[in-house]
Amino acid sequence: MKNKRVLITGTCGTIGQELLRQLLEDYGVGEVVAVDNNESEIFFLEQKFLQHENCTFFLADTRDKEKLCRLMRGMDFVFHTAAYKHVVLCERSPFESVQTNILGVQNIIEAAAENKVERVLFTSSDKAVNPTNVMGTSKLMGERLITAANSSQPIDGTIFASTRFGNVLGSRGSVIPIFREQIKKGGPITLTDQEMTRFIMSIKQAVQLVIDSITLAQGGEVFVTKMPVIRIIDLARVMIYELAASYGHDPGDISIDIIGTKPGEKLYEELMTQEETRRTVELQNYFAVKPAFTSLYKNIEYTYPDMISETVDNPYNSAIEPVLGFEELKDFLYANQLLEGEPSEDFKPDQRFWGDEKQ
Repeated sequence: MKNKRVLITGTCGTIGQELLRQLLEDYGVGEVVAVDNNESEIFFLEQKFLQHENCTFFLADTRDKEKLCRLMRGMDFVFHTAAYKHVVLCERSPFESVQTNILGVQNIIEAAAENKVERVLFTSSDKAVNPTNVMGTSKLMGERLITAANSSQPIDGTIFASTRFGNVLGSRGSVIPIFREQIKKGGPITLTDQEMTRFIMSIKQAVQLVIDSITLAQGGEVFVTKMPVIRIIDLARVMIYELAASYGHDPGDISIDIIGTKPGEKLYEELMTQEETRRTVELQNYFAVKPAFTSLYKNIEYTYPDMISETVDNPYNSAIEPVLGFEELKDFLYANQLLEGEPSEDFKPDQRFWGDEKQ
């Protein structure tokens, strides 16, 4: 990553912000172009990273291919994290999801190919596996577009790949802030089903997966990280016992109410289908799902460092994976600072930056 020129879409999102921070502070990139369509958020984000003179912020939308083409000139890597992610909102406005999560991906592909970008990574979701809703289906189509784009690249063309996330605990819209607020009010905690299981990861782990994936990619793969599994009811119980007293409540007085699953909500999550296991290889920390169709113009070996096995039998389903125990889950939450203090407030700078005077 050192001295590379990098563009990030969706920079104001949870993953985009942490990716921006790590690239600037830990990886020594040459330049970052940060893109988002949220005017206020990207304004405040620029204030937050004002000390980094090698970072430029732009208001843009992935639906605008011409703008993307201009922004990608001279870029080496593109991280495409922008997406509509809220299941219910995507269900209410399905074509909005199509325009951003599908057509937006195609715009990224065309802009990157036109500018001969070295590598592009698309961030997908576990909801893309056997999708039950519009959001998951649109993310699956994004994966397919990325893989198909890679198959039609010339030998020296752009490398396209995807990575699938589990649930990023602590991110916007995750269940932890909701549970915290319910505990603060003395309960009850509302849970859709006590048998519900999920793969989990921290924000830092998710961004590490993104960075690892773009450097490991041979072309067209979908990378899946190995993640722990939890029962959501166990998460609720750990949070009650660890946080209730700090808000003046007895943990025994906070109840958990089962309210029933939401439309389109799975009791478990999948990160790989049974069909995909036939073309998946196992690495030390990841699985790499190879494309179903070979590249038209180049023979790709798909060999990686730390490869463990060239065959995978387990479809990686949270319902059949072992779950973290109470103490293990508590340790995970504390190790990733998910229970400490109140959620951080929005960045409020003590000065305003209006032009080019970054010094």
